[in-house]
Amino acid sequence: MGFDPDQPGVKEAVLWEPLPGGRVKCNLCHRHCVIVQDAYGACGVRYNYEGRLYTLVYGMLTAANPDPIEKKPLTHFHPGAYVFSISTVGCNFYCKFCQNWVLSQTRRERVYGELFTPEEVVEQAISKGCVGVSYTYNEPTVFYEFMHDVALLAKEKGLFNTIVTNGYMTLEAIRMLRGLIDAATVDFKASGNKDFYRKFMGVPDPEPIFDSILEMKKQGWWIEITNLIVPEVGDGEEDLKRLAEWVRDNLGAETPFHLLRFHPEYLLNDLPPTPVKTLEKLAELALETGLKHVYVGNVWGHRLENTYCPSCGNLVVERKGFFITKWKLSSEFKCQVCNYQLNFKGAFHGSRLRDYLIWW
Repeated sequence: MGFDPDQPGVKEAVLWEPLPGGRVKCNLCHRHCVIVQDAYGACGVRYNYEGRLYTLVYGMLTAANPDPIEKKPLTHFHPGAYVFSISTVGCNFYCKFCQNWVLSQTRRERVYGELFTPEEVVEQAISKGCVGVSYTYNEPTVFYEFMHDVALLAKEKGLFNTIVTNGYMTLEAIRMLRGLIDAATVDFKASGNKDFYRKFMGVPDPEPIFDSILEMKKQGWWIEITNLIVPEVGDGEEDLKRLAEWVRDNLGAETPFHLLRFHPEYLLNDLPPTPVKTLEKLAELALETGLKHVYVGNVWGHRLENTYCPSCGNLVVERKGFFITKWKLSSEFKCQVCNYQLNFKGAFHGSRLRDYLIWW
């Protein structure tokens, strides 16, 4: 590779340290890659050139578009809002089932994207009626420097910032985002089963994810948990109970907990989609642990797309996929039947409900 540190998209990285012999150690994610000269980290978008670490994807965007916030999914944070979603290529995981593998598994010499500045991202977000920016589609940790700069400018312009992440970011990286990130969707697979992470994701140990989530909570981030249920190889009931209990005990019983349906994709296409009955059974187990808001995702029209009052059981938010179709909460997110205070944050952006009803 004829590397040029002045070429578009290249910028000296943050969170690394020099080592003897021209090597560097990356401290951005829990892999802590030690990278020799003229080589890449595991993410494939951080490169050691002459003993200094560079990101190759600063502003090299593969997506820049508005999304409903429910797509992240964030169901209890600024419900009904539009967020401006951006991504690059690269990832620090090697998931064999990735739905966005064209982006996430593109690495090294195949880096591509359209060049944006932070100012252009924020300008587009505002012009398209978005109230926040979301860092998503591939793992945002690998475009950390650009995310940081966009998030800083977005906050100055009155926008909020959300991240969809595998949770492998180091505690130091999370602390550097203090005051910038407002909400996170943390994506688990197979309920965090260690053998699954090793075999199907190329991750040696998912345990550091839990420490990172606790740091996110300490920094005041709103947190929702997703859990991809993979049939036959990643749908264990004990794993599910263990994860649900951890969420209950460490994040709170009203933390939104999303069980996502697997669809065959990329290198793991010999398995069927997750049976809906499996999702329903695991949802029931999660509810039995004491979690109050358990959702089923990727099954449009399912009753567990909806939000129910934990006190009286009344349906308070009805959804169809990424769209809110009925809203029965007060402006303070209280149940209109029993006045129970539900665990929501932000504001209800009701204009999207009207848009949906007209379209539907």
